[in-house]
Amino acid sequence: MPYDVDHIFKYHPPTGNQPQAYEQIRETAKVVAECILGLCPESRERSLALTKLEESVMWANASIARNGLREG
Repeated sequence: MPYDVDHIFKYHPPTGNQPQAYEQIRETAKVVAECILGLCPESRERSLALTKLEESVMWANASIARNGLREG
């Protein structure tokens, strides 16, 4: 798959149900973050877990923005 610089770095305005999908991903990640905060002791590992969760939300939302919602 070629690296499409124009597609990757352009603004992708939300359409249709995309805003609701972004919200669902954020709300689900918030539940996981609260679980991590409630169960894991304050540590580098906990900080990394939360950072990676933030990254996961960002990449999931980028997937939707760049490629649309999954059909089906």
